[in-house]
Amino acid sequence: MQTVVIVIHLMIVAVMIGAVLLQKSEGGGLGMGGGAGFMSSRGTANLLTRTTAILAVGFFLTSLFLSWYAGYDRKPSSIIGQPASQTQPAGGAPIAPPTSGGILDTLKKADEQQQNQAPAGPQVPRSQ
Repeated sequence: MQTVVIVIHLMIVAVMIGAVLLQKSEGGGLGMGGGAGFMSSRGTANLLTRTTAILAVGFFLTSLFLSWYAGYDRKPSSIIGQPASQTQPAGGAPIAPPTSGGILDTLKKADEQQQNQAPAGPQVPRSQ
């Protein structure tokens, strides 16, 4: 679904760029003046203005749809209100907050607790 809308969105963008580039320059900002067209000046202006407006509305709608669709299944997350089951380590025993020392001492104690537990199967020897 998203791929189809992206393809339609890109086609609208390509046609809208072409429609804008075909319009006659009336401000004279580049000094070109527009040149001769394939239709009368008034007919071309009306056709290209309407086409550009319709393409702009299509571009706006596909952009809104794509942004809505991208966030459709997104669930809000918070680091403040996590349940206790998600904050505990995989070993099962919670790590007590450090009373003395730093975070490295706490991590060393947690590593020692995991090493003291009985291994589930054969283990690779660890170098000390």
